[in-house]
Amino acid sequence: MKSIKNITFVLSLLVFKIGFSQQTPAREQSKAITIKGATAHIGDGTIKENCTLVFEDGKITAFGGPETATKGQVIDATGQHIYPGFIAPGKSLGLIEVNAVRASNDQDEIGDIIPHVRSIIAYNAESKVVESMRPNGVLLGQITPKGGRISGTSTIVQFDAWNWEDAAVKTDDGIHLNWPTTFRRGRWWVGEPRGFLPNKKYNEQVSEVNTFMHNAKAYGKGKEEEEEVNLAFGAMQGVFDGSQHLYVYANTEKEIKDAVTYCKKAGATDIVLVGGYHAHKVIEFLKENNIPVLVNYTHTLPRFDDDDYDFTYKLPKILVDGGLLVGLQNATASNFQTRNLPFYAGQVVAQGLDKEKALQLLTGNTAKILGIDGNYGTLAVGKSATLFVSEGDALDMRTNKLSRAFIDGRDISLETHQTELWKRYMGKYEGK
Repeated sequence: MKSIKNITFVLSLLVFKIGFSQQTPAREQSKAITIKGATAHIGDGTIKENCTLVFEDGKITAFGGPETATKGQVIDATGQHIYPGFIAPGKSLGLIEVNAVRASNDQDEIGDIIPHVRSIIAYNAESKVVESMRPNGVLLGQITPKGGRISGTSTIVQFDAWNWEDAAVKTDDGIHLNWPTTFRRGRWWVGEPRGFLPNKKYNEQVSEVNTFMHNAKAYGKGKEEEEEVNLAFGAMQGVFDGSQHLYVYANTEKEIKDAVTYCKKAGATDIVLVGGYHAHKVIEFLKENNIPVLVNYTHTLPRFDDDDYDFTYKLPKILVDGGLLVGLQNATASNFQTRNLPFYAGQVVAQGLDKEKALQLLTGNTAKILGIDGNYGTLAVGKSATLFVSEGDALDMRTNKLSRAFIDGRDISLETHQTELWKRYMGKYEGK
């Protein structure tokens, strides 16, 4: 009995440590703030040297050259750089804290087709993992459920909040559909060959998705008082009336074409391709259907034997050069790796993409794809003062050192569990 009590006590301490460790969220902006002298990277592909940026009540009120009048607190950022807050789409941040601890994992609910499940109500605003995004400039994210065929709805949040209600920027912005795969990995443990094998159930799985979507649309046309309430069908109506995106996860050429064709025929009006490993093979098809791409992050191995060794590093540039609207995401990587999103974009620069265009993969482009570009993603008068100041290049892991960061004008903390450990051990070894 004593040992059980001891275990309970230890677990209670762990839960307390996990759940209540984040820095205190910043207070609402109370006075005007001016940042002057920095180089501003607008997020639309342009820059402004020696700029003066003023924001009040969470909004940018003036943005010009050195002649622009200052107001309130003045921050001299001469020699530094201003960026709009980076946006991380397609991640289950705040839904899972420790992968090995089932009690901290809320990213996947029971069921295969569950569009009515809202990920945001499980979001932990006090997550240590969420907190660790901010020192690299990742200030916004799309909190996305995982698993199943249709995983549920995502919500876009800002990363400095007391709870999910405070964090939410755009609730239930879209439904996430994992399109059936044309290939599956061989189960070597039951005697199948390793590598990719054809998915013999592909057509059957596509038919199930197609039937569900057509039934959901028919349900929306019926009279509610005469229909039995169907939560799954009801949750899909935003996909058909244009109020929600349909995020479709597909990778091969056939999967992409089938996904777009079937979903459009079923009535989906706003489709976003997520992943898009073979999107470069169907660029014209995607352009004709006005499909943006949230392409997978660069630091992955090629999937097929005949791919170039550096294919994943080049893919974002190929899609941008092809004229597609492209954002960068890392849906298949662990949540903690999301903090490296700026450096994945920097890798695309190393492949020849213009640096300001690479920046758009995390700012203006992603904001447009998610439908929040009216307020976030670029630096402009009237938009949210969600931005940060870096002493160096924000896409370079060697020089991206943030000096200040603001979310809706609030001066947020850049301290995290990682920075505390860094200071602790740097102090230890510098003293020797």
